[in-house]
Amino acid sequence: MLREKYGKEIDALLARFPEKKSAVLHLMHLAQNEYGHMSDEAIREVAEICEIDPTHVLGLAGFYTLYYEEPVGKYVLEVCNDLACALRGSEEFVEMASRKLDIPVDGTTNDGMFTLKTVMCLGACDRAPMLQCNLKFYENLDEAKFDNMIAMLRMKAEQGDDEPSVVERIFSYMK
Repeated sequence: MLREKYGKEIDALLARFPEKKSAVLHLMHLAQNEYGHMSDEAIREVAEICEIDPTHVLGLAGFYTLYYEEPVGKYVLEVCNDLACALRGSEEFVEMASRKLDIPVDGTTNDGMFTLKTVMCLGACDRAPMLQCNLKFYENLDEAKFDNMIAMLRMKAEQGDDEPSVVERIFSYMK
């Protein structure tokens, strides 16, 4: 399906690398955007395009936190919970976020809007508690800021998402 839908873009992307397998992470983003997560089908398609073994793609999906092996919500809230952030209140922040969203960590809200995850080190230890939401950082968070962020994201979703899609971001530098 990826080849049929994005054939020209994939060919242009592959042409930028000396070996097809070098484009694997870009193609994984494309596949995840298309399928919502790194499904078995997505893994097979990326492996086929890159001419590599599917277990290699599966290993990358398991290693990198930006690839999801299960379906996730429209907004993935990844809260840093390493030691530095924990010392600045990330554990309590995760508990609060879980309670407010009424989901456990790794859960998704009933409306499919939010998934809450914990991750190790987002590189903003001095600004914790912090989270990454769809590649955007929200720092120095507290309950009020979290409530405002969730309300803003809900409103944005209702009005239509105006941010560039992952596909647009991947291929924008090729223009």
